[in-house]
Amino acid sequence: MNNAGNNMKDSYIFCSLSDGSLGKVMAGFKAVWSLNGTLIDLGSDYRRHMSGGNLIINSLDRDQDTGIYQCTAFNTWGTILSRRLTLDFFAVSVREGQGVVLLCGPPMHSGELTFAWIFNEYPYFVQQDSRRFISQETGSLYIAKVEPSDVGNYTCVVNNSITKGKVLSSPTPLVLRNDGAMGEYEPKIEVHFPDTVPAAKGSTVKLECFALGNPVPEISWRRTSGVPFPSKVKMKNSNAVLEIQNFQQEDTGTYECVAENSRGKNAARGRISFHAKPHWLQTMIDGALSIEENLFWECKANGKPKPSYSWLKNGDNLMAEGRVQIENGALSIAALNLSDTGMYQCVAENKHGIIYSSAELMVLASPPSFSKNPLKALLKARSGSDVALECKPQASPRAISLWKKGNEIVQRNERITLLPNGTLKIANVTRRDAGSYTCIAKNQFGTASTTGRLFITEPTRITQRPANMEIIVGESIVLPCQIASDPALDVSFSWAFNGQLIDFHGDADHFDRVGGVSHQDISGDLMIRNIQLNHGGKYVCVINTDVESLSASAILVVKGPPGPPDTVAVEEITDSTAQLSWKPGRDNGSPITGYIIQARTPFTVGWQAVDTVPEDINGNTLTATVVGLNAWVEYEFRVVARNSVGMGEPSPASAKTRTEDSMPDTAPTDVGGGGGTKSELVITWEPVPEELQNGEGFGYIIAFRPLGAVTWTRAVISTPGVARYVFRNDTIPAFSPFDVKVGAYNNRGEGPFSSIATVFSAEEVPSEAPKRVWGRSVSAAQIEVIWEALPATPERVLGYEVVYWEDDTKPDTVGKVRISANYSAVNVTGLKANTQYYLALCTFNTAGTGPQSTPINATTKKPPPGQPPLNVEWTMIGSLLTLHWDPVIAMETEAEVIGYLVLLRRHRDNEVNSIITNKTRMELTLSSNDNYLIQIKALSEGGEGVGSEPIHIHKLSMGAQGSGASRLSLLSLSHLSAVLVSALILLSSSW
Repeated sequence: MNNAGNNMKDSYIFCSLSDGSLGKVMAGFKAVWSLNGTLIDLGSDYRRHMSGGNLIINSLDRDQDTGIYQCTAFNTWGTILSRRLTLDFFAVSVREGQGVVLLCGPPMHSGELTFAWIFNEYPYFVQQDSRRFISQETGSLYIAKVEPSDVGNYTCVVNNSITKGKVLSSPTPLVLRNDGAMGEYEPKIEVHFPDTVPAAKGSTVKLECFALGNPVPEISWRRTSGVPFPSKVKMKNSNAVLEIQNFQQEDTGTYECVAENSRGKNAARGRISFHAKPHWLQTMIDGALSIEENLFWECKANGKPKPSYSWLKNGDNLMAEGRVQIENGALSIAALNLSDTGMYQCVAENKHGIIYSSAELMVLASPPSFSKNPLKALLKARSGSDVALECKPQASPRAISLWKKGNEIVQRNERITLLPNGTLKIANVTRRDAGSYTCIAKNQFGTASTTGRLFITEPTRITQRPANMEIIVGESIVLPCQIASDPALDVSFSWAFNGQLIDFHGDADHFDRVGGVSHQDISGDLMIRNIQLNHGGKYVCVINTDVESLSASAILVVKGPPGPPDTVAVEEITDSTAQLSWKPGRDNGSPITGYIIQARTPFTVGWQAVDTVPEDINGNTLTATVVGLNAWVEYEFRVVARNSVGMGEPSPASAKTRTEDSMPDTAPTDVGGGGGTKSELVITWEPVPEELQNGEGFGYIIAFRPLGAVTWTRAVISTPGVARYVFRNDTIPAFSPFDVKVGAYNNRGEGPFSSIATVFSAEEVPSEAPKRVWGRSVSAAQIEVIWEALPATPERVLGYEVVYWEDDTKPDTVGKVRISANYSAVNVTGLKANTQYYLALCTFNTAGTGPQSTPINATTKKPPPGQPPLNVEWTMIGSLLTLHWDPVIAMETEAEVIGYLVLLRRHRDNEVNSIITNKTRMELTLSSNDNYLIQIKALSEGGEGVGSEPIHIHKLSMGAQGSGASRLSLLSLSHLSAVLVSALILLSSSW
């Protein structure tokens, strides 16, 4: 513990729990502290307290706190004492410009320490720069040149990176002397690295170098060999620390630190040597050997310097003597006995480290036992094959074996061999070799035996093999695989496709097993459904029995439409042609017989086949010229191949390419016109589609002349989407015929004109109003308007227009009705009931409408009754139907009933007959071969009222007497419901 000054608020004194003499760490300890041999009473001392065994003293006092401190730690296992620590008080006094070193002696510790310094009070830490440096090797603070701002108290902070513990020294005051400043002097290196620094491979090496001096020295580094530093070498803390990461053999050598200022320079150097801790190249593994066997273990390690070896058994050194021989990393023990059982360790060591490799040795001694490896109770073998009967008892030491067949000892001959490991081999077995076999094993600890029966079967034969085939995509086939085998054998089939077993569950959509047992033949056929191109390849049927394995194979060639061609490119393009090239795709088992080229533009719907030269492109041709293209259009092309199976998938599209421009070759169509206002000639046409405009700057040329004239008047429109041109001139006669034609042009020139059409100039509106107009109410929703036809007028009359409105004070038109000039009356419908309307009539032509007639008025009828005929009853006798219903009484706001309308619909021809009566009873004669639907409505001046519920008369009810209400008939109830629904549908579609 360093000594410190007297202005620090707190002081920490660390009580270490690791005593070097005992080599033992105290667990669950308690601690007490003594000062100058007297226990400190913390209960009555407000300035002192403990935290985790550390003594903390607040507001240090020279008189009370100076002395020797010692920590006593104890638990149930014993007591240990710490080192004695002396706490003194002193200050460091220096002249301005002089260098100074403040020492920090770390406490007893284990693990890596890091150091920092507090200036005056926490949390103000000393910041390192070119003038100040904290060594992480010694913990000391170095100030190269003291300045007035450095005056104050300095406290060393020690952090343990393992325990995360922290210890603070007592504060050390730094004061300036008053005998003047220090003059300039050359650098004095106070921090330097040792002459030799050992470094391990892959480690991070840090070299420290710092000098005192006035002016502040600059630090630089170099290698004496002149080899420059690689990029992994870093300079830190104003070059006071040289760091080499991932140290390797090539980083060894002499490193020099140079401190320099204007007064001179100084240097320190040292050599970094390469070393490596031992690491294993080969270790031993656990072993279990029989008594009297020999053990040999070897371990190998690498390191620098080369490691030495030693051996331990159960933690004790193992020495070479008698049966035990040790040679470096090799251990051998001859004629093992039970006492050799134990844990063994191979130890490799050099001056940089030590490593251990452990293994267990078990020495076994037991009688023979077949409990884990008995003979199979029944062993099947194919006649003519070789059989091996294994005798593998567990025994330590190894047992001696002999074989018996029945009660006879098996003797060796040209077919029978007894191997050293106890296995009995019989070559080319026959049925005479069948029988019971026993293996007898014996060692000095006992005897054991095991027995099994050998059964000889007839060879299995493949009776039907799969054959090589060619098939078209989408078809299904069965690959046969049938055998004849010995009934005593268990047989299984499996199929492999291109070397992989077929998963019948995972690929059930395509593969399935079919077949069964027929007499002595067993089938394992394979069905392949909906064959795809990827199903082509080698199929192998594998037959496994108890005694042998057989296989049969076939090649399946799947033919399909060609794959897509590739790399479609436009080699050359004009205004109407494109030279294409492409690469062929896969022919998928059938040679490519031809190609089709398709094109797409922004104006087409999808891809379309195009004309080519040659017209038919055979399978060996990989270029063609597309013809008939439109100028100045962006095209994409793709190629489709075909073979004998069909058309394949199209190629990827080519890059978009625009054809060259040219003058238009298409004239506008549907040239016409007419109409407009006075002194106008209106000309219309169908615009030329964008894909036929052939270039930029597209527009229209309009040419016209009076009918019979020679000279054309021309006009130009530069907007491609315009389809109408109006020529205005006061000299144009009304409704005069003109020859008209329309052409197209673009930046390349003029194109063709359309054929000549005759178009009339605008006509004048009619100048006279119709005469003798009158109207009458027809129903609640309809008024009829009648007039006298006009005589011949100067202007053309195409027809008449009726306008009508409700309120004469607001004569905004409610509606209009037009009719051709061939008529002199019209019905205005969709009106409100019991409402007065005002109506006026005028004539019209293409120029507009003429003057209106004097308005007339008419009032629509009251609405028809809203109540339908009720209590409709009917009686059917033979083919005579009698109907009766209650009269309908109109309300005051409704039109009076003037009669009834009986609607009769025949199902066969969907014909509807209407019968009017002013009575509430009617008789009808019906045909017996048809179904009928009947409905009754009230009639009034306002029109037809609401219909009664429909009555259905079914032909089955004909010929039998019956009667009923409108919701009943002689039909069954369920039949009636079905027929009634049909009737309602028919009514709703017609009425």
